[in-house]
Amino acid sequence: MNENKEETNHEDFLPKPEQDVVSSVDDSVLNDNNNDLEFKNRLDLSELQQSVAKIKSEVGKVIVGQTDMVDMLIASLLAKGHSLIEGVPGVAKTVTAKLLAKSLSVDFSRIQFTPDLMPSDILGTSVFNLKDSEFEFKKGPIFSNMVLIDEINRAPAKTQAALFEVMEEQQITIDGHKYKLDIPFMVLATQNPIEQEGTYRLPEAQLDRFLFKIDVDYPNLEEEIEILSREHDLKEGTKTEQITSFLTAKQIANYQGLVSKIIVEQHLLKYIAELIVATRSNRFLYLGASPRASISILKASKAFAAMAGRDFVTPEDIKRAVTPVLHHRVIVTPEREMEGVTSKQIINQIIETVEIPR
Repeated sequence: MNENKEETNHEDFLPKPEQDVVSSVDDSVLNDNNNDLEFKNRLDLSELQQSVAKIKSEVGKVIVGQTDMVDMLIASLLAKGHSLIEGVPGVAKTVTAKLLAKSLSVDFSRIQFTPDLMPSDILGTSVFNLKDSEFEFKKGPIFSNMVLIDEINRAPAKTQAALFEVMEEQQITIDGHKYKLDIPFMVLATQNPIEQEGTYRLPEAQLDRFLFKIDVDYPNLEEEIEILSREHDLKEGTKTEQITSFLTAKQIANYQGLVSKIIVEQHLLKYIAELIVATRSNRFLYLGASPRASISILKASKAFAAMAGRDFVTPEDIKRAVTPVLHHRVIVTPEREMEGVTSKQIINQIIETVEIPR
């Protein structure tokens, strides 16, 4: 009887409201303390902060709300990562990704995944040149700085597998030749969690290559009214006309270099490792997080710190990164999944149980 009672108790998985790790970190306390101590960063992050604010301002000209999604996308860019955006149709997943790309003065390409899409349609193919009597490699749309893959789960496994090498190593190997991609390189993929007809589930190896999985919710009433007002005022214009491109590839690469230099104390590295190890020993998880996940948390927390104007990582930065980094990498046991337990609930429970370093 006790065993059955334990299996059906879901209260242990529900995170406390005051410990919502997905919400934005309040940096006012840190800023106040820094002012009192006349703290000065070792790294000059002022230009980076200004650029981040400018990106948010440009995207905000069209997108109402969705601040968490925009923050995650910017952090993913600074951390040299890729993002998977999941949400029902019509919540501006694709539009936000396109607006982010338009605010950057970099090459952009969009690939619509379909069931008949082949790997060569993404990577490129060798074409025989009659003039030179030699095969010539024609680059595919993946050769760009920012690539938007719309409905990534609509292509079969062999097409999805074509992304493995390029997302991890930023290179493509075809016919024995390696082709390096230009820096920066970022993949933004979207998928619909509701409609499953004609879709192919992303394998774990593919999911593990995404730094974040960003869940996009419906807007609230006030945001819905604002969306309608803006659409009404738009008249015959287009949404992307309002966006100004200003950030170059060289600037982005410099910002990524700054983020990699953010200070992380040894006890915080141990904190990240303890969180990851806890997922592997949790009895409610069939699959725990890999070392790539711990590295992803490290990179994401550095990006969050830089966006907040700090050249050092705090435990709050790590906690903010844990859920979007882990919840698509771990697998809930079938028994708990049938009971309605989600990976986010288990991850939040792990965050509460692992001691925060001070």
